[in-house]
Amino acid sequence: MKDNKYFISDPWLKWAIEIQSIAQAGLYYGEGVFDKERYEQLRKISAEMLAYKTDISEEKIKDLFCNEYGYQTPKIETRGVLFKDNKILLVKELDGTWSLPGGWCDVMESVKSNTIKEMREESGLVVDATRIIAVVDRNKHNKPILPYGVIKVFVMCKYISGEFKENIETSESNYFGLDELPELSIDRITYDQIKMCFEANNSTNWEVVFD
Repeated sequence: MKDNKYFISDPWLKWAIEIQSIAQAGLYYGEGVFDKERYEQLRKISAEMLAYKTDISEEKIKDLFCNEYGYQTPKIETRGVLFKDNKILLVKELDGTWSLPGGWCDVMESVKSNTIKEMREESGLVVDATRIIAVVDRNKHNKPILPYGVIKVFVMCKYISGEFKENIETSESNYFGLDELPELSIDRITYDQIKMCFEANNSTNWEVVFD
């Protein structure tokens, strides 16, 4: 696996991402056939550049952001936060690591409705999403670094009903204290992010974290 810190700091790779973004906008807004061919070629070159310098295959890079249309914007990911007796709910991913319930915000969902949906799908629980804890840039906090932007939204939830049911995404759920956390899925959630959630839960005047 290539060094992801190198990926962040290397301006050559940042330029590749910028080229991809310009090419995507050109394909959407451009009108000339020949111009679109050139933008498509630029997009292909940017994917090759990213694949060459990272541990992400060219095929996956194309799948992740070379099939989108319009002006390129970050993806939105929501993570539901639920406490019981000052312990936080985590779900066990199929690879054996643990994370907060959550995932990509679906096209017809809001931050609130997507949080509620993901909590139900991954933990079996019916909850209400009550307040925002943080809105952060994923690539500043989680690894591996991705060749596109992701905004992570952490949402405090209130339990209504239900119990865990095994599903196609998670195999188990449990509540953990901050000093007894299992192995985390660090591409989804970090220790510092969970610590932030504990601090928000224990605060009477929490201010939303954002960067």
